[in-house]
Formats: sequence, C-alpha cells, structure tokens
Amino acid sequence: MKKFLYTFLILATIILWSSCRKDFVTVASSGQLQFSKDTVYLDTIFTNIGSSTYNLKVYNRSDDDIHIPTIQLGEGESSKYRLNVDGIAGRTFQDIELLANDSLFIFVETTLDINDFASGNQFLYTDAIEFDTGNNQQKVELVTLVQDAVFLFPQQFNDGTIETLLLGVDDEGNETRIEGFFLEDSELNWTNEKPYVIYGYAAVGQNKILTIEAGARVHFHADSGLIVGNLGSLQVNGMLSTTEELENEVIFESDRLEPGFANVPGQWGTIWLTDGSTNNNINYATIKNASVGILTENSDGTTNPTLTLNNSKIYNSSTAGLLARTGFVEANNSVFGSAGQSSLYLNLGGKYTFRHCTFANYWNNSFRVFPAVLLDNYLDLGNGTVLTEDLVQADFSNCIIDGLNGVELFLDKHDDTTTMFEYNFTNCLLKFDDFNNRFSNNELYNFTNDMIFDDVLRVTNSTTIEFKDTSKDEFIIGETSVAIGIGNTPNMPPAIQSDILGNPRTNPSDVGAYNHITFDD
Repeated sequence: MKKFLYTFLILATIILWSSCRKDFVTVASSGQLQFSKDTVYLDTIFTNIGSSTYNLKVYNRSDDDIHIPTIQLGEGESSKYRLNVDGIAGRTFQDIELLANDSLFIFVETTLDINDFASGNQFLYTDAIEFDTGNNQQKVELVTLVQDAVFLFPQQFNDGTIETLLLGVDDEGNETRIEGFFLEDSELNWTNEKPYVIYGYAAVGQNKILTIEAGARVHFHADSGLIVGNLGSLQVNGMLSTTEELENEVIFESDRLEPGFANVPGQWGTIWLTDGSTNNNINYATIKNASVGILTENSDGTTNPTLTLNNSKIYNSSTAGLLARTGFVEANNSVFGSAGQSSLYLNLGGKYTFRHCTFANYWNNSFRVFPAVLLDNYLDLGNGTVLTEDLVQADFSNCIIDGLNGVELFLDKHDDTTTMFEYNFTNCLLKFDDFNNRFSNNELYNFTNDMIFDDVLRVTNSTTIEFKDTSKDEFIIGETSVAIGIGNTPNMPPAIQSDILGNPRTNPSDVGAYNHITFDD
C-alpha cells in the first residue's frame, strides 16, 4: 500500500509540474532559414482556373528552437497567391515556431484573371513569400504564367443538371447519354489566337464543319473530348513547323499544363468520328495523353475515306492510338506511338491504307498483352452473339511495326469463311519474334507468300531499328538502322514525297514516317 501511495505521489508531482511549466523558449530567426527551392514556379494556368497546389519546405538547420516573426506575401492581402503554413490558411502569419533541425511545409496556389493585367493573351504574374523583415528578411519568389483561353462547356440548367448528348438507345429503350453540347455556328472555326479548353464533349452537328487552323492548341478536361456527328466533318489544317515549338501543328492534349502531367496517359477521352461523319481530314496534328486518340466508326458509304490522316502523331494513349470499327481510313507519314493496348486496332473489318507510317508501342506504364497492330473482322457481343464484317482491304506499304513485345502484329480472322479478310504488307519492317513457333502453322502468317507479305523484313531485336528515344515517343531512325533504304515508292503520290519533317524522299526510301538522321551525342 505504501509503495502504491509513493508511486501515486510521484505521478501527481510530475503531472502538476507539467501543467505549470511555461511553453518552451524560442529565439527569433536570424535570416539563416534554408528552403527546398529559391523560386516556386506554378507553371502555366488558364485564366480563372485554379492552379494545382505547390509546396515549399522551410528548414531550421540550427540547434535552437526558433520562431519566425512574420511570413507573408509581398503584396500582402491583395496578392493573387494563397498560402497554407503548417495547416493554417492565409496571406500573413505571425510568430511561426520551428524546432531545431526541423522543417515546415508551405503550400501555394493561385487563381488569376487575365483581365486584371495588361492587354494580351498571356501575362507573367510574380510575387514573393517574405520571411521576417529588415536585415533578417529572406525571400522565395513565386512565378506563374496565366493564359487567356476560349472555354467551351455544356450548359448548366436551373435544376443543377448539365446538358448531355444522346448517343443511342439500348435494346430495352434506355437512353445512353454523355455530358456534352453541340457547337454553335460561331464556334466552328478554331484559330491559333487563344488556346481552347473543352469541358465535356464538344459535338459537331449535322452538315456542320469544324475547322481548326494551323497552330491551334486544344485542351480537354478529364472525361472530355470531341465528337463529329452524322454528316458532320472535322478539318484540321495544321502545317509543317520549322522549330521545336511546333508552331504550325495543331495539338490536342489535356488541360493539365504542369510538367508532371506532360506524359500521363488517359487524361481525356477521345476524338470520336461517329458513324455517318464524313470527309474528316487531319493534317500535321499531335494527339497525346488521351484514352483513345481517335475512334472512328463505319464509312460513309462513298468512295472517299471517312478519315484521311497526314503527317500526324498519336501517342501515349491509355487504350489505343487509333481504334477503327468498320472504318475507312487512309494515313500517310503518321506515327502511332505507345498505348496501353494497341497503337492501331482495326476492329470489325473495314477498308484501310497506310503508307510510310510508324507503329511503335513502347508502353511501360503497365503490362501490355495486345500487339502494336491488331486486325480482326468480328466483335463478340456476348451471350453467344458475334457480329462480323468484311475486312475489304488493309494495305500497309513502307511501314514499321515495332514495340517491346516479341510479336507486334496480330491477325484475328473469324471462322466464318464467307467473311472477307484481305490484307497486304509491302516493303515493311516488322517485329515478329515467334520464338515458340506459336504462329508457324497459321496460314495468316505465311511470310513466304509474296502476294501478302512482299519484301517484308522481319526483325527479332528492336535495337536494329535504332529509334532516337522510345521513352519520349521519338521514333526517328538513326544512320545505322535496318529501316534505311528498304522501301519501294515509285511514282510517289504527293502525300509521301517528303517525310513527316518535310525532308524529300528518294527511291529506294527509308521505311516509316521519318527519313534517317544522325543523332547528336
């Protein structure tokens, strides 16, 4: 009992002493703070759209517990920046404690209106986080570029619902809708004066033409995209650029402009050329970081392709670069880069011509089962129902098909012998390493049949193709590549007389979208 009382008295004394002690003593900082960076760049944002949240770490490297007398924005309460210091939001802070050899986080964000600044389509806004005053003052600069933009989005109704587009009706009569809107006549000409930012799906209506001029920049929010409806048309009029800025190309990408999102796949939906859209032409365009770069369905029943694609690049798609279902496509000098499934998927038949194209799937974000190029003529609808269509034509000439997998071409013909499955590869370079002889007895891969595989060079090692940098989807070939001079392009049509960079071709030509170059060391 005495032992218990003795222990109790000791604990009571400790508790009483603790409750009466003063807060620990700190000394004022002396201008010796250290920072994780001397300038916080908030990257480019669009007007009136909030930035991402950026962080700055502040270090007390001394052995003393200190307090920082003031932390504030240089422009004070009128600053366009917002801070959060150790969980407290504001623009001015007093006596922030920081223990010896410890650190604290400061989070920074902003929302800017281009109309608050001088005239022009972009403005550089700066301020600084100031630590203390007088001789002890230290600063960390804040820099943001704000751009004006044209924002296109669906209407929000009084009841809080948002405008949608009708995609169709299922067998039970239930409507399938997607958040989106039809472009007005005044919205059908996109220029290079300002970027375009799309929320939801922007739709081109019947007998309407969306024209996108050279140098335009189109940014899609998450789950957004572009739809070309029945009898509608898309005309992308990009031109050859002369600098690395790609000043004349039309670029389709996400509205996340931070460097950390530059190569994140699946940030937006797709460019959807629906059944009945007609005479779609895409020239000198880059389509990146989509779920599906281009989805095209069914031909319009005429002799003209539903989609003509020239001198364009589609890469870093989370599913497929170009997905065509019973499509009618002609592509020249174009690059179909990395995708989570296939760079090119020709599904449910159709009619296709590819000249001097590069299909190269170096996807490394996850395990990939599908080949770079996949052709089939059927669609399994489930419950034992299979839909088949004729593959009337799939011609590949002077193309490269390559990737990280051993076999990068898969031909999948339905057992229905009445359905056409016509394909041809001429003067192509093909990654096809059938190391386990899986395809040796499959008549679809009879590489000795020059009526189907004419002058096709099979490779088992991608290093012999020698691309510039597959991790960046840079599929220019080098000066020792086996792709040099194995093409055959007599009487070249205008679309392929030069490569995608405007360099003239000779005959015999290099295969793929690019002529070879000498890489810089």
